[in-house]
Amino acid sequence: MNLNQTMWYQAGVFFILALFTMKFVWPPLIGAIDARMKKIADGLSAADQGQAAMKEAEKKIQLELAAAHDKGMTQIANAEKRGQLIVEEAKNAANAEAARIIAAAQAEAANQVTKAREELRDQVATLAVKGAEQILKREVNASAHADLLNQLKTEL
Repeated sequence: MNLNQTMWYQAGVFFILALFTMKFVWPPLIGAIDARMKKIADGLSAADQGQAAMKEAEKKIQLELAAAHDKGMTQIANAEKRGQLIVEEAKNAANAEAARIIAAAQAEAANQVTKAREELRDQVATLAVKGAEQILKREVNASAHADLLNQLKTEL
């Protein structure tokens, strides 16, 4: 065997192997590498979009929390105002009830005073009749002198 001939055979086998590799081995490997690169790029793009969406969601959350806080403070203020109104209404109702009770008590007292005066007038009239009876030493007829007794009551 000749060295030149061996070199030519080896060069031929090398070129055949190189053609075979370029035709059948490299395309699937390059396709797999390209697919993997595309998948990685898509993943990085999705991660960037996810981070952007997360930042936007955090901003929305902060806005909603601020709005909820403001709404809560407004409701608390309204509740306090309503509580104060209820307390004022209760005070007014209690004052009105107290005034009504006082007026009723004053009316009752006036009625009792009037009744006591009437009873006192009756007693004074009775005492006056007894006194007059003793003075005159005779019995005065109460039915006959009823007009006189009524006039005496009104004068007293």
